[in-house]
Amino acid sequence: MTYKSLLCVLTDPDFADATLAQGVALASSYDAHLDVLALGVDRSQSGYFYAGADALMLQETLQRARDEASEIEDRAKKTLKNTNVRWAVDSGVAQIADLGRHIATRARFADLVILPKPYGDTRGAELEPTLESALFEGQASVLMVPDDKPPLVEPKTICIGWNESSEALVAARAALPFLRSADMVHVVVIDPPTHGPNRSDPGGLISQFLSRHGARVEVDVLTRNMPRVSDILLRHARETGASMIVMGAYGHSRFREAILGGATRNMLEQADIPVFLAH
Repeated sequence: MTYKSLLCVLTDPDFADATLAQGVALASSYDAHLDVLALGVDRSQSGYFYAGADALMLQETLQRARDEASEIEDRAKKTLKNTNVRWAVDSGVAQIADLGRHIATRARFADLVILPKPYGDTRGAELEPTLESALFEGQASVLMVPDDKPPLVEPKTICIGWNESSEALVAARAALPFLRSADMVHVVVIDPPTHGPNRSDPGGLISQFLSRHGARVEVDVLTRNMPRVSDILLRHARETGASMIVMGAYGHSRFREAILGGATRNMLEQADIPVFLAH
């Protein structure tokens, strides 16, 4: 297995460069095709326009989205013309309430979707539903890329957040091209169960599975000495010098994570290295 079809979804010119650079680096490394969707987003909610708003306001917001899509498309083409990868750029406009349909249509035919970090003070409201649409409706794996890091090609050290969930297993399988080429893969088990068939060998079966695929694996069993699992995993990634984290996404419902927080949301907010996600 390898990645042959990569997709970058760009909705904000300010965060296009790092995402594009990561897409180009992976497309070159895996001899893959890179598709770029430059999407202008009408962030207004037309159903909530104040009294007196009319078609002129709707036309203005759509034109603003078209201009943004055109700017992103031009920037992407200018960047990609100077590379040796196979690429295609498409553009369009979507209202934020209808964003998922546009993302899922492309994501379901991609091996990996490369997206910017969805949370932060200057981030648009469309970045979170873009990532979730790729994961859920598109059923694709996602690589979340921070803005201020150089593109990652072959991470030498990778941490996998392992809790025996189906989401974590799907993520580990999907990340195999990265895991096989790494010098070390740390399977991180936090507070393993004291009962059950794997209590005496936490992480043993997944490490065996990955080893048979050629990955060099080490199991790290950690105590939950911080309130949030994501903080423990991030700290361990820093201590081991990991350049990527692999984890299952949204073990709880998206609504619960949005309201109460959760490992996925906290990781996406705090991570300063690329995070590979699958559901």
